[in-house]
Amino acid sequence: MRIFRHWSDLNFDARGAVVAIGNFDGVHCGHQKVIAIAASIAKEKGLPLGVVTFEPHPRTVLSNASEPFRLTPFRAKVEAICATGAEILYVMKFDESFASLTANEFVYDIIVKGLGARHIVVGYDFAFGANRTGNVDLLKSLASIGGYSVTKVEKVQDERGAFSASSAREYILNGNMEDATEVLGRPWEIIGHIRKGDQIGRGLGFPTANLSVANILSPEPGIYAVWAGLHSPIKPNENRFIEWYPAAAYVGRRPTFDKTEELLEVHLLDFDQEIYGQLLRVAFVSQIRKDQKFDTEKELMEQMGKDCKESRRLLSKYNCPQSNP
Repeated sequence: MRIFRHWSDLNFDARGAVVAIGNFDGVHCGHQKVIAIAASIAKEKGLPLGVVTFEPHPRTVLSNASEPFRLTPFRAKVEAICATGAEILYVMKFDESFASLTANEFVYDIIVKGLGARHIVVGYDFAFGANRTGNVDLLKSLASIGGYSVTKVEKVQDERGAFSASSAREYILNGNMEDATEVLGRPWEIIGHIRKGDQIGRGLGFPTANLSVANILSPEPGIYAVWAGLHSPIKPNENRFIEWYPAAAYVGRRPTFDKTEELLEVHLLDFDQEIYGQLLRVAFVSQIRKDQKFDTEKELMEQMGKDCKESRRLLSKYNCPQSNP
């Protein structure tokens, strides 16, 4: 998949695609349907499949949100979009200047002049332009002049309602990883480089790989059954070579030791290698229990043993994530 971080002066072979447009935070099942329909149209027309997304998340520019909310960091979003079969990814820099574009400017300057899009596919609630004044109806009304056609994709839902980034976010914040997986179509992940901690877990007989969760969305504090993914040392720069290990993870502030920093601590089961500094992917499968404070280290160690056993049991019911995201 080719990635372009601009929309002007594109090469000829980067223009004229069937383009799915959206923020695609989480790349959930609803987003995947939008891209899948675009892929079907592209195949039918013999055109390349392109995806337009925006970075950073528009919410960081348009609001003063202080709490982390993003489901997927940019790296994870790119990988999820790549897995859909997209051939071209257009990453639009979303800043105040971009946010000030009128709906008509967005269509004529970016979609028509910049991308030369032949067909546009968007979700039912897609809005664009300053103050979100543009919608699917406007896209369609300008289509004949712009030389493109438009497909609107209806909502994807189940008995709980529409699949959306907000619903996935709510499930994650409540520790409901099973329902989050249903919305996303895959386990939700945290990705980060392993840092050296204070060795508390190692001293208790449960060494952990530690990740900071500062400034990122983090689930309800507690213990989780997770898959831990490490890039294979054979071909460390190729995403497809990720080795997944069963693990138990803790998210929280370690109240037993009166700590204040929130961390993600991952104990890889049956694993004994030095992995400090490596990139770790943590795919959340199920919450085992909520966070709690123990009176003694012995009580904590006994509970950790039970948690690891329960994580094995839960993970035995699931396949590890796809090695090629």
